[in-house]
Amino acid sequence: MTTFASYKATASNWITIFDSPFYPDSLDEAKILYENVLLRFTEVVEQAQSSANLLEIITKEPDPLRIQLLRVFRRYVSPDTSVEMTKKKGEIPNTIRNFSDKFRPIEEVKQKLHSRPIPDETLMALLLEYKTKGKKGYDLTESFFLWFNEKFSKDYSIKGPIRGGKDVMLHKALNNFPSQIPADMLISRLDGTPLVVGFARYDSDRGGSQEDDRIGGNRDKITEILGHAKTYNLPLKVLILNDGPGLLLGSMWNDYANLEKYGQSRVMVCTLKMLDERFTQSWLDS
Repeated sequence: MTTFASYKATASNWITIFDSPFYPDSLDEAKILYENVLLRFTEVVEQAQSSANLLEIITKEPDPLRIQLLRVFRRYVSPDTSVEMTKKKGEIPNTIRNFSDKFRPIEEVKQKLHSRPIPDETLMALLLEYKTKGKKGYDLTESFFLWFNEKFSKDYSIKGPIRGGKDVMLHKALNNFPSQIPADMLISRLDGTPLVVGFARYDSDRGGSQEDDRIGGNRDKITEILGHAKTYNLPLKVLILNDGPGLLLGSMWNDYANLEKYGQSRVMVCTLKMLDERFTQSWLDS
C-alpha cells in the first residue's frame, strides 16, 4: 500500500481547501443572523437590575435566541463563564453563586453597550466566527460519508455523525472495549463485524503544543484500539482522515506519517483526495 509519507513531495496537491468567506462580505450574513439578537440584548440589559439578574432574564428567553444571548452575555459581562456552563437552566443559580463576583457591573455593561454602534458589526463578525467554527470539519466528514456510501454501501455499513451529532462511543459500540473513546465513524461488515474506527479532522492552521498533544492522543487511541483488536481477534483498523492546509505546516505531515508507520498496515492516514487510491476493499477486509 502506498504510504502517507510518500505523498509529501507533492503534498499541496493532496489537500482539500474548503472555501472561507471573505471580509467584509461575511458581514451581510452576520447582520441577518445577529442584528435582532443584539437589539434584544440591549432591551434585556435595560430591564436588568444587576448583571446576575440579566443572566436570569436571558435564561427565560426561548431557544435558540437564549443561546445567542448567552454568547453576547459572555462577551459583555462574564468572559470567565462559557456558554456551555450557562446552557443548563437548572445550573444558573450555581453559576451566579460561583461567578457573579466577577461579572461586570450592570451600569458598566450599559455604558459599554451604548458606546458601540447599533448594530455592532464587530461583535456580529465575532459571533459569526463562532457559528462557523468546526464547519470545515463537518464538511470533511460529510464528504467522506458521501464517498463511502457511494462506493461501499452494498457490502459495509457506516455509522457516526455526518455533520453535527453524537460521536460513536467505542465502549458502547465495541463489546468489552475498556475506554470511553469518542470516534467520528465506525465501519462494519453487514454481519456487524467491526472493521474500521475513524477519526476526522480538518486543519486550517496548526502548530506548537496543540499539534504535539493531538499526535500523542492519536497514538494512545491507536494503541488501545489495536490492542483490543488483538485481544479479541478482530480485523479492526484505524482511519485518521485529516485534511486542510494545516497539514503543510511544521512537522504535521511527518508526524502523521509516523503514526501510520507505528500502526503498520492497520492504520491509514488519508486526505479526501487520496481515498480512491488508498482506501480500498482489500484494506477494509485485511
